[in-house]
Amino acid sequence: MTETQDARTDTRTVAFLVASEGIERVELTEPWGAVSEAGHIPILVSTDGGEVGLVDHLDPAGSHAVDRTSAETSAADIDVLVLPGGVANPDALRQDPHAVNLVREMVDAGKPVFAICHAPWTLVEADVVRGRRITSYPSLRTDLVNAGAEWVDEELVSDSGITTSRRPDDLPAFCDALLEALRGDA
Repeated sequence: MTETQDARTDTRTVAFLVASEGIERVELTEPWGAVSEAGHIPILVSTDGGEVGLVDHLDPAGSHAVDRTSAETSAADIDVLVLPGGVANPDALRQDPHAVNLVREMVDAGKPVFAICHAPWTLVEADVVRGRRITSYPSLRTDLVNAGAEWVDEELVSDSGITTSRRPDDLPAFCDALLEALRGDA
């Protein structure tokens, strides 16, 4: 087997699951860039086709083309799932039964799931936080505790295949953990 073939064998598909708008730009673009630079395949999965709207906090910050819809994607299609935040994005995403099912399928299959900032709202909807240590943007604490999670205020928390971070400032640790999972270190 050649070195090129070895590299292809180690290539993973990473789905970034989002709603159609309100995605915190850096929480999509920074992990996307890390995945791409490491030679893996990032795909954007959304509730709707076309393009999704990005924001810098609440200000419009461009768009990104969708590769597949949540209705067209299953856990069998991907190796790792990333849930970027933003306030509006996960609030809309958790209302899409296909997106919620994809999250649940990934957790049930034991595949890594990464969520940052407000994205754990979708984890709550998928009923996958019960009994796990989870972090998030502080305003989600009550929702996560009510869903059975142990909420902690830490930069990065990994528990049974789910890795969470609090905010954009945590992206360096979040991206490092994502790359470790892609290497099989996690």
